[in-house]
Amino acid sequence: MNVVTVRYFAAAADAAGREEERLELGEATVGALRELLAERYGEPMRRVLRNGSFLVDGTVRRDPATPIGAAVDLLPPFAGG
Repeated sequence: MNVVTVRYFAAAADAAGREEERLELGEATVGALRELLAERYGEPMRRVLRNGSFLVDGTVRRDPATPIGAAVDLLPPFAGG
């Protein structure tokens, strides 16, 4: 098992009901984390995941095959310009 610290921001934190947690993943990829979060937190998190992104090692990643390390940030879609 891989243990990953996930930090949530804005709408992602609202959907998760917390700003950070440690999760166990069988496969440490963006796709596996996305599936786990959608299952765990339901529709509020699915809305965030549809247009949000993962910050892995300081780089925004959306590809489900992207490996993740010990920490990842979940960023909701941001408005503005």
